[in-house]
Amino acid sequence: MKRAVTLKENYQFRRLYQKGASAVGGGMVLYCRKNNLGHNRLGVTVSVKLGHAVVRNRARRRLREVYRLNAGRLRQGYDVVLVARGRTLTASWKELNDTFLRLCRKLDLMEVRPS
Repeated sequence: MKRAVTLKENYQFRRLYQKGASAVGGGMVLYCRKNNLGHNRLGVTVSVKLGHAVVRNRARRRLREVYRLNAGRLRQGYDVVLVARGRTLTASWKELNDTFLRLCRKLDLMEVRPS
């Protein structure tokens, strides 16, 4: 993922937690907020409570991949933060993907396709 399309700074995450909309699913929590940039930015957080570094990095990779596979289906101009939960590690790819899409629909992040 390109550096320009990720959230890096603590204040960016805090602003999203305080002023953004959120949805909770089985293996993740999704926060989103409009960013007025014309493209989406992604942030992924994993708590130390989830496990040691190898486990946290695996959870991070799984969430980034779910986002990457569905990025083309999302509306543009949003900051998105995915927070890993315990089920992030044990859920199948299909479960993670379905959860992500369900949360995106709940927050109206899915792009409307003309029929």
